[in-house]
Amino acid sequence: MRDYEEVSAFLGEWGRFQRLVFFLLSASIVPNGFNGMSAVFLAGTPAHRCAVPRGANLSGEWLNASIPLELRDGREEPSRCRRYRLAALANFSALGLRPGSDVELGELEQEPCLDGWEYSRDVYRSTIVTEWNLVCEDDWKVPLTTSLFFVGVLIGSFISGQLSDRFGRKSILFSTMAVQTGFSFLQIFSTSWEMFTVLFLIVGMGQISNYVVAFILGTEILGKSVRIIFSTLGVCIFFAIGYMLLPLFAYFIRDWRMLLLALTVPGLFCVPLWWIIPESPRWLISQGRYKEAEAIIRKAAKINGIPAPAVIFDTAEMQDSKPQQQQKAILLDLFRTRNIATITIMSLLLWFFTSVGYFGLSLNTPNLHGNVYINCFLLAVVEVPSYVIAWLLLRYLPRRYSIAGTLFLGGGVVLFIQLVPTDYSALSVGLVMLGKFGITSAFSMLYVYNVELYPTLVRNMAVGATSTASRLGSIIAPYFVYLGAYDRVLPYILMGSLTVLIGILTLFLPESYGNSLPESFEQMLKVKCFRNGQQTTGARNSKKSPKILVTPM
Repeated sequence: MRDYEEVSAFLGEWGRFQRLVFFLLSASIVPNGFNGMSAVFLAGTPAHRCAVPRGANLSGEWLNASIPLELRDGREEPSRCRRYRLAALANFSALGLRPGSDVELGELEQEPCLDGWEYSRDVYRSTIVTEWNLVCEDDWKVPLTTSLFFVGVLIGSFISGQLSDRFGRKSILFSTMAVQTGFSFLQIFSTSWEMFTVLFLIVGMGQISNYVVAFILGTEILGKSVRIIFSTLGVCIFFAIGYMLLPLFAYFIRDWRMLLLALTVPGLFCVPLWWIIPESPRWLISQGRYKEAEAIIRKAAKINGIPAPAVIFDTAEMQDSKPQQQQKAILLDLFRTRNIATITIMSLLLWFFTSVGYFGLSLNTPNLHGNVYINCFLLAVVEVPSYVIAWLLLRYLPRRYSIAGTLFLGGGVVLFIQLVPTDYSALSVGLVMLGKFGITSAFSMLYVYNVELYPTLVRNMAVGATSTASRLGSIIAPYFVYLGAYDRVLPYILMGSLTVLIGILTLFLPESYGNSLPESFEQMLKVKCFRNGQQTTGARNSKKSPKILVTPM
């Protein structure tokens, strides 16, 4: 049986058909950028204080003094969750006593916000926080909302590959688009936080499934050289474009229900793509559906203006193509020797904490100084050069030093934020952008490095395990952001410290640059502390770097 690359070589690498598939599949990723970070605005917490009812019978002075002051970020600000007991204030007001001079406010009894809250509308007109009062005793629900979205992402990443292997790439791609768009639309009609959160979890399942299946479909249809560009400049940058459009929508639409509607509409533009994007010929061949695969290849030849050969798959090839029995691997194989167990544990930690840093910085946008919409836009823009730099580093420099260097950059500047005076807000924002640049670059290189470390038998399983660690990191990242409500710099101290430490750990992993992919456990590279002065592979002297395939985060 001839290889698919050989069968389709006559199509060329960059014809009209390939360009069409490249740009349409990349464009289908744009809505993922909306939904992936939409919680920044949907669940934004505006400035708030206890509401004082109009019938409280307070004078103007006592009304202004009804909220106690508390120290926050070095400044005294009105309490968000407490007020002075209104019954006592009403008595003082009726007696003509004045706050501060006649009555010592610090000695008055306080009570919780029994009549609800007043929310500032300077930044948001409404969010799910103002809709269901997710503040004070219920403020834990805000990070949980985002975490459950990423739980959906974790579930979706598990099932998307299996579903697309069984039912085909194209059908699952459009099914998950429908899930993402449909359930986002249903969120608009949420009547409770619980309903919104359950629907958000399902949106997360559709979001990652759509992303992964579009990536798989593109890599299977496009040729080797275009595949590299598709996986970096295509998928990743179009995701960043969607991310950049999010603050633009949010700036002009300050109501969370209308914002959700605006973010849902672009998904409808993907419907016509059903009649343009083909099924993966590789998948059809794996299912023995040669006539359908041949029809797609002939159509591609027609679009490219290239004559197709009279016979693409002959009868003998179809009869001889039987699936080969492969040795089965289990999860414990990732820990079968001391060397591979060490590589696996270090890789899991690397993925976990890099994910915490990436999503922590992205979701912490509302806690930054300055305009939340501009800050979100800048955090999205900085991803574009980070992907380009990652691609260049993978082509020309060793993996360990590239990943460790970008992690040191990202973690180091984030750690430095605690030393910046509060008056220098522009400098703080600039350091966050630089930190996001470094961590995003490292994140986008991890898949390539992971693939090169493991042998063929467990390579796919290793990528799945480390990707799962990444999802777990994204699930706890909102709680790092949650700490910012108590101390503005605490999330940066934690994320910066962990990122620098994991960068140091990366230096102990083996170097895969210039080596051929290992086929067996014996060919695996050794962890630095296990080496005996000699590498186990003979490809160290190779002058050429292997082909790079950057896969999605």
